[in-house]
Amino acid sequence: MNNINIKKITSAGLFLPILSLILVLIINVIKTPNFFYITVQNGVLYGYIIDVINRASELVILAVGMTLVVASSGGTDISVGAVCALAGAVACFILAGGQVSTDIYRAPYIIAFLAAILVGLLCGSFNAFLVAKMNIQPMVATLILFTAGRGMAQLVTNGQITYIRVDSFKMLGNSIKGIPLPTPVFVAIAVVAVTFVILKKTALGLYIETVGINNKAARLVGLNPVLIQFIAYAFCGLLAGLSGMLVSSRVYSADANNAGLNIELDAILAVALGGNSLGGGRFSLLGSVIGAYTIQALTTTLYAMSVSADQLPVYKAIVVVIIVSLQSKELQRIIRDIRHSKKKVEIAYEK
Repeated sequence: MNNINIKKITSAGLFLPILSLILVLIINVIKTPNFFYITVQNGVLYGYIIDVINRASELVILAVGMTLVVASSGGTDISVGAVCALAGAVACFILAGGQVSTDIYRAPYIIAFLAAILVGLLCGSFNAFLVAKMNIQPMVATLILFTAGRGMAQLVTNGQITYIRVDSFKMLGNSIKGIPLPTPVFVAIAVVAVTFVILKKTALGLYIETVGINNKAARLVGLNPVLIQFIAYAFCGLLAGLSGMLVSSRVYSADANNAGLNIELDAILAVALGGNSLGGGRFSLLGSVIGAYTIQALTTTLYAMSVSADQLPVYKAIVVVIIVSLQSKELQRIIRDIRHSKKKVEIAYEK
């Protein structure tokens, strides 16, 4: 009975993603014994674990959109980091009225916020048109904005960092007075919850999986693969625009060169670490969220070990390769074959 329960637990889809997160957290505790220690400063919670949850918010949001993109098309959107930078640049440009720095809003905040979301949606729709309608490979299609997005952001800001020195602008990316948790945490929770409800309460989740598994078969049963993929990419772009607002709000500025830099790679890794197939089809939204927190916890661990920002990608890549390998079905098959062969040898020896 115990063997059956263990097998049932280990075969669960979220077992390996959760195990990976737990292992990274254990390493954090070993390196930093007070990792889970939380304090309150000026009414806001502080601590390593709070920092992980907070800093992972943008990645969680992007991982949600990336999950739907991967599931529907079997490809990735590598432009989300550049779209983050572009959306943030547009919002800050509007609020600053074209100036390099401002301590008052030159336009209503809601206008800038909606503009950032709209920019993200338009970028996602552009990618969607190339992938879904023009049948261009996702990597190639999204490479266009990956390359041009930051250049467009530089054009918007005239190649300078635009500062918004208004306290209310910092609330979205930091905290609101009287609320102990950082605001990005609530934004990430809201995005995950809304997306989860939409996928579960409508047939969209099933449609995305169907299109991702077999595009032609989906068309034969009456689905519109172009529309399904269009929705996935457009939604991913919208979330990239929202992430751009969070990134800009954290540092109260628009930095076209560094905003969202390389975050698209972490978003793809989050999807992979979540146990999702990068070939499309069935997906786990919760798995991708867990993957995002795993990556952020890993980043925090490496910084705590005095790993420099330049060296960080190397160490992160090594750990990610190990984690992804542990989740590999091929590796699991090899391990089973070895165990089976060993059992045969033991039986033969007993005889």
